[in-house]
Amino acid sequence: MASRRNSSNRLREAPATQLPRERRAVSARLQAWFEHHRGSFRSSLRRLRDRAWSSILTVLVMGIALALPFLLHVLLDNARSLSGGLQEAREITVFLTSGEDDAAARAYASELDARSDVTSVTVRTPAEGLAEFRQLSGFAEALDVLEGNPLPGMLVIKPRDPALAADPALLAELKADPRVDMVQYDAAWRQRLSAILRFGERSMLALMGLLGLASLLVVGNTIRMDIQARAEEIAVVQLMGASDGFVRRPFLYAGFWYGLIGGLLAVLAVGIVELSVRAPLFDLLASYQNRFALHGFNLLEALAVVAISSLLGWLGAWIVTTRYLLTGRPKT
Repeated sequence: MASRRNSSNRLREAPATQLPRERRAVSARLQAWFEHHRGSFRSSLRRLRDRAWSSILTVLVMGIALALPFLLHVLLDNARSLSGGLQEAREITVFLTSGEDDAAARAYASELDARSDVTSVTVRTPAEGLAEFRQLSGFAEALDVLEGNPLPGMLVIKPRDPALAADPALLAELKADPRVDMVQYDAAWRQRLSAILRFGERSMLALMGLLGLASLLVVGNTIRMDIQARAEEIAVVQLMGASDGFVRRPFLYAGFWYGLIGGLLAVLAVGIVELSVRAPLFDLLASYQNRFALHGFNLLEALAVVAISSLLGWLGAWIVTTRYLLTGRPKT
């Protein structure tokens, strides 16, 4: 009975004595994994330092390639701000004949405002137009020489359906009205500007894709040459039983560093270009009485550029090392 009781106690105690060993094994594996990550992190930085010239060329090419599409992005973003956010303004400006006085202009505006296809009508008298022109044109002294006011009365009409693509029927009626001297419809040039910017955005995306692929290939080629230079070392550790992750990890860190530094250089290049054109652009806009705030990358956009660049570097290294591991494994 005593021997039977001792054997059952040993069976119950066996898992308890085995568990700490398993935990110690898992802990040792995790510690080795972290140690190899730390070693790969440091060794990749040392190799970038030891191959300084090659590393500088790689990150410069990557930074310039990434800066070009993002410069185009900043340019288009500022163009959208300058154009008023590309709101499809479909206001109709009506210039009345010189024989129409202010009372007749207001009566005509009330007649148009009663239409079902008109949202609102704003009357601008010749006196208001002259005061605005005097303020904005800079020819106040020359205007004082004029004996009278040469400007006609003006109506600004906002159609009810601004999303309508075709010209409203009101436009033809206004042109045929004898009280109207000229009709100016702003939607045409706005639509052209919108089309130009949409084309620019599509071109930016295409350029971004092509130069992003070029950056990936540059990093991949640099990592490929590094792999070839360490082919014997890789073969030895593979014969000793190293896993694919163990072999791949230092090169992934190297690709990440190439991408990270290239992204930082791209953000720096965009900032330098912005600072270099700020003063002459402000002088140009000031000559047109335009207060326009030029803007570049904000913090989130800069972080996004660095993150995308780092991902491209890591991906280029992963593709090259994976292909090498699939085709260059030594025979045992």
